[in-house]
Amino acid sequence: MSIEHRPPHAPALEGEHARELLRQMLLIRRFEERTEALYAEGKIRGFLHLYIGEEAVAVGAMQSLTAEDAIVATYREHGHALARGGRRPAR
Repeated sequence: MSIEHRPPHAPALEGEHARELLRQMLLIRRFEERTEALYAEGKIRGFLHLYIGEEAVAVGAMQSLTAEDAIVATYREHGHALARGGRRPAR
């Protein structure tokens, strides 16, 4: 669907905002890929539930919240924490 034909209720994505959303999705993907590698190396113990493929869900959901809104995590919430502005992983 082109941006000219979007439903009237759909918000427009302007250039810088769209790039920021993409940056957040890529941050989540890279975090998950690195986490998977560390798990495979035995550096992370226990269970690992990856969020790969769900990045847009977290980024989109966090866009609708205000700073005062609370979220509750269960598992596979790495993406939500990063999209909400959680601490970025060290390089």
